[in-house]
Amino acid sequence: MHELGIMYNIVEQVLNVVDTNQLSEVDAIVLQVGEMSSVVPRYLHACYPASVDGTILENTKLEVEVLTANGICSSCRKVYPLLEHARVCPECQSKEFEMISGGEFYLKEIRAC
Repeated sequence: MHELGIMYNIVEQVLNVVDTNQLSEVDAIVLQVGEMSSVVPRYLHACYPASVDGTILENTKLEVEVLTANGICSSCRKVYPLLEHARVCPECQSKEFEMISGGEFYLKEIRAC
């Protein structure tokens, strides 16, 4: 489960922002995770309490937004949601595609009070 290491890294980044900007309180940390990234949102939520334990972030909320994995068909150039269509183009049935979104992992927002 690499999500624990990821969460510790995110918490470290957020704490640096808190320190740099002299914030006294953070309400929420918002992450964006692509459907086809190697990060599992429920594991992030499971690791979060241990990651923020003993820090100024102990009472913050973790919000995880899942980004749809989209691909562009190599044959007809149609853009479509990959998982919804089992990676098969709904227009021409081609299985050849280029993933254009869904592999991302972002620290989107630090919501300070």
